[in-house]
Amino acid sequence: MKLTFVKMHGLGNDFVVLDGIRQAIELTPAQLRLLADRHFGVGCDQILLVEAARQPGVDFRYRIFNADGGEVEQCGNGARCFVRFVHEQGLSTRREIRVETMGGVIVPRLEDDGMVSVDMGEPVLAPAKIPFISASNDVLQTLRIADHAIAITAVGMGNPHAVQLVEDVDTAAVEQQGPLLERHPCFPQRVNAGFMQVVERQAIRLRVFERGAGETLACGTGACAAVVAGISRGLLDSPVRVEMRGGLLSIAWNGPGTPVLMTGPAVTVFKGEIEI
Repeated sequence: MKLTFVKMHGLGNDFVVLDGIRQAIELTPAQLRLLADRHFGVGCDQILLVEAARQPGVDFRYRIFNADGGEVEQCGNGARCFVRFVHEQGLSTRREIRVETMGGVIVPRLEDDGMVSVDMGEPVLAPAKIPFISASNDVLQTLRIADHAIAITAVGMGNPHAVQLVEDVDTAAVEQQGPLLERHPCFPQRVNAGFMQVVERQAIRLRVFERGAGETLACGTGACAAVVAGISRGLLDSPVRVEMRGGLLSIAWNGPGTPVLMTGPAVTVFKGEIEI
């Protein structure tokens, strides 16, 4: 099978984007892993598949596959790339589109300055809906990993996140704790592990170990979850500048009952064709 693709990134969180509207695409987990392989395939953190809408009131369906071949609910950096992709490919002329995902409907918008804003919907803090197994609804929860306890805030952004506060993201135990948190038994669908350093009330630094992909240079839903966790704990004020290894995002949230708004870049790197 020959596939045309576009390589894109949002702050270094990189994607292979596929047009499933003008070409028939049905890939096995093994084929997805090959596409994502940086030595034998194209190489990416996630594969994004653009499909025709399946429900009224939306413009497209958006499917996300991690580098391990598993399908996941949501990807914020990918959402920004999505709206740029459909514009550049001539699939839509609308600057704001409604997109169906496994995690719910999102609304990305291409701004006049070239940046992309995304209404990511309301965050979820109720443990059962994240899902997160807990006996309480407390914002701060204790998890045991290895031989010690850590304090996390569990947040759903269409996908599950566990955010912990660290003194310095450069020395945080991301490589050690990330895999343990990802598969912690309290998260039945696995979890993205966020390590947040508060710089000031409107600025944080962040690293995220993503389920199925490992640590990435940036994570859009992880940035949203970290800001929600920080505001919920009384540590931050909206809007918040989020510095990740790949660059900066701006995240705004006005509290419970309101959506999270994310703004940042989306970049096309190159177009190509691969036979798999």
